[in-house]
Amino acid sequence: MNDEITAVVGHQLYSFDGRVLEIFGNYPKRFHVRYMRLSVTGPDRKGRRTVEIAAVGTRVTMSYTAAEWEQTPDLAALLEAVQTAIDSNPGHWSG
Repeated sequence: MNDEITAVVGHQLYSFDGRVLEIFGNYPKRFHVRYMRLSVTGPDRKGRRTVEIAAVGTRVTMSYTAAEWEQTPDLAALLEAVQTAIDSNPGHWSG
């Protein structure tokens, strides 16, 4: 994958280049696919979704309303690309 995928949700910019997921906002974060796990849960009965990223020594959880999720279809595509990259990396961290 050579193309960068981006998504904006509220004040956060997500960027994925095929290896590194970066989240820019109040507290910028970087995660390499080899050392992370990704979980997307929901929607719950109100349409909310939770994105959890676990990496060596850290865990980040973000919750999105149904409106935020629907207004940002790029985020779902980006997270799918991240999960595909994690799954295709034979030596990925399992936590």
